[in-house]
Amino acid sequence: MTNLERARGGKRLTATVTDLEVDRQKAFLVGVSMGKDEDQEAEISLEELARLVDTAGSDPVDEELVRRKALDPATLIGSGKVAELVSLTKANDIDVVVFDHELTPAQQRNLHKLFSCDVVDRIAVILDIFAQHATSREGMIQVELAQLRYRLPRLRTSSTELSRLGGGIGTRGPGETQLETDRRKILSRISKLERALKERGASRDTRRKARKRSQLPLVTLVGYTNAGKSTLFNRLTDSEVLVQDQLFATLDSTIRKMELPSGHELLMSDTVGFVRRLPHMLVEAFRSTLIEVQEADLLLHVVDGSDPEPDRQIAAVRSVLTEIDAGDVPELMVINKSDTADPVAVARLLRVFAGSVAVSAATGNGMDSLAEAIAGMLNMTMTEVDLFLPYDKGDVVAAVHELGEVLKLDHQDSGTRIHARLPKTELARFAPFSV
Repeated sequence: MTNLERARGGKRLTATVTDLEVDRQKAFLVGVSMGKDEDQEAEISLEELARLVDTAGSDPVDEELVRRKALDPATLIGSGKVAELVSLTKANDIDVVVFDHELTPAQQRNLHKLFSCDVVDRIAVILDIFAQHATSREGMIQVELAQLRYRLPRLRTSSTELSRLGGGIGTRGPGETQLETDRRKILSRISKLERALKERGASRDTRRKARKRSQLPLVTLVGYTNAGKSTLFNRLTDSEVLVQDQLFATLDSTIRKMELPSGHELLMSDTVGFVRRLPHMLVEAFRSTLIEVQEADLLLHVVDGSDPEPDRQIAAVRSVLTEIDAGDVPELMVINKSDTADPVAVARLLRVFAGSVAVSAATGNGMDSLAEAIAGMLNMTMTEVDLFLPYDKGDVVAAVHELGEVLKLDHQDSGTRIHARLPKTELARFAPFSV
């Protein structure tokens, strides 16, 4: 079975028009391997590219994995291989050629001329998917900003002639080239979007401060795209966040309350899914949204237990977490889709990642164990203390109940002795009453 067949659930793909939707582009995928040691990784990445292309709205009808000792600076894969693929794509009436490797602006221009059709890379496909799925104003700004940063170095003009300025004093002579004009417009638009994002970031900061005042711990879902985070989020918080069997279905973060079996509440946040080689400009554009990942008390790292290569997905997620300075946040591994996954594979993941939990967000299996594990992990950030509070400090007693867990109460003549478990970050607040 080929990568494309696996990407489409085992269905064989052909290049015939009858097998394709007439309003979808026909895409030819090109992967690059730098040696036999990289073949497996390149094939897996090419399979994922097929899913990305399908999600973007095109039909991946054929593919080619090119093996190179070194990348060609002009065409990436060499003129001979390009000529071979040009004949193949023309014979199959291909609309767009998609490279799994990032193309330089020069390579993209050269390949566009040689193929005589659209030529894009993996980054462009991901940006296009984000553009289709952004629904909130902030999400749209973030995606447009990433697209413009990607487009800026790829600007080109079809003519080297200078555009003329109007007649009159001070206006004679050569003006800007069209390329310069386009570049100036994009830079101006980028500045405007950055200002708008900064303003919305200030509003987000205000909401974040309000959440901190609530003193509720923040648990954030992270994971590879389509690992089932939104389904799990809905199951844990009794919400109705959009769930689709599609890459990057969720872009805008959502926060809801969740109640643990002990009765304590926490805030649960759902975030955008990650993917191998997530474009850096997207990470930068979504940095304000991803701050919630940095500031989380606990990360629920959701893994698709039915995926044939879960370790690679875990590595990709952790790579992004490191990039956004969230690599040190406490993590609880959640092996999702246990109802469809190979039990042997799930058992291996549970063994490799100590303390992990296997669940099925779709059926609800394992939710009680997950809730207990969340409570246990949050308790790791708490410590037991002994306090003595005079009876006129009722507000402090209330704060102890709100912030932590009261383990023992002893009412004495002049006040109450309390043995409680409190967040380490709040210990200084209660230090005057420590005994």
